[in-house]
Amino acid sequence: MSLTPARLTALQSTYRQGLLESTIPFWLKHGPDRIHGGLLTGLGEDGTLIDTDKAIWLQGRAAWTLATLVLTVERKAEWLDLSRSCLDFIRTHGRGPEGKLYFTVTREGKPLRMRRYVYSECFATIGSAAYARATGDARAATEAVAYFETYLRHSFTPGVMPPKTDPETRPMKGVAPLMIAIVTAQEVRALLGDLTVGGRTCTGWIDHAIAEIEAHFYKPDLGALLEVASPDGGVIDHFDGRTLNPGHAIECAWFILHEAKLRGRDPRLLKLGLGILDCMWARGWDQEFGGLLYFTDLHGKPVQEYWAEMKFWWPHNEAEIATLLAYQLTGDARYAAWHTQVHDWSHRVFADPVHGEWFGYAHRDGRISTRLKGNTWKGPFHLPRMQAYCGRLTTELLAQPA
Repeated sequence: MSLTPARLTALQSTYRQGLLESTIPFWLKHGPDRIHGGLLTGLGEDGTLIDTDKAIWLQGRAAWTLATLVLTVERKAEWLDLSRSCLDFIRTHGRGPEGKLYFTVTREGKPLRMRRYVYSECFATIGSAAYARATGDARAATEAVAYFETYLRHSFTPGVMPPKTDPETRPMKGVAPLMIAIVTAQEVRALLGDLTVGGRTCTGWIDHAIAEIEAHFYKPDLGALLEVASPDGGVIDHFDGRTLNPGHAIECAWFILHEAKLRGRDPRLLKLGLGILDCMWARGWDQEFGGLLYFTDLHGKPVQEYWAEMKFWWPHNEAEIATLLAYQLTGDARYAAWHTQVHDWSHRVFADPVHGEWFGYAHRDGRISTRLKGNTWKGPFHLPRMQAYCGRLTTELLAQPA
């Protein structure tokens, strides 16, 4: 199948209306903390506040989303004000004693949890960079670079980040720091220029991360992108080593495809991104009930995590981007069909036409498992990013000659 002009026009409307009439209004109405600043994300179905703790990484994500809308849609003061409030909250309450950012704090900003990971830092990076680009705020630009340096140092300097397992017994490395390095560097480069951070330019970090993914995590002979691998790229034949996350891998695929597009449809990157998308769609799409399974096993064995067969909102957001981008880059009808599948399934299951936004979690058969709209993990990021990105893709596709 192909995406006809009529279908693309309908998609364009769905994405724009979803973004500007449902998702963003929901968060602007219910999320701002007008007492302590930043964004509250522990929200129920209708936006009722259920929990007041704040995830620092969601503050950075929200700041990026809102500042990006200012740059790409409309210069709305309320978007810019909330973006600034989230960054101010990070600046005032997010930093630990050694400069690393906390993962969660109380509503007032008192520390709760410091994780070994540095994902709070990468989202503070892109939020600060987008705000700096939207306002010309030099301090935000400087902070973006500092956050990114912290992320890179912890992720890629041996011995800085505590290992997940004893490295003498079972050394391993993960794909997640690499794929997040790609998208963070892409955003910094687009917003602030191809800066040198942590010893490499943004483009240099992208090249480094993609090369590592290609050499050590992508296994075309096995039809999989591994989540973790041994230092030499070998398969770790235990639960962690065999567990695949199709949505995460598909997200990685579109980061690589996006870079291929920026480089004039670079053939190597195109082949890599499409290869990851193809094999992980095959592993993740549920042929019985539809939707993407959260975890699968490399060898088809049972998965340890009890939520493996659940369907989460964000992998479907990433798959909508990946399939539509793959269709734009190749014109392959298979990607049009996959996009239709994931779009129709996820909008039917997760979207809430009554109160706005999407539910986040469904059982395998598509029944919603919790009426939450937000929590420590879910805020205004994956969904609005998908709606905005896919909206732009539909516009580009409609503008192409027939």
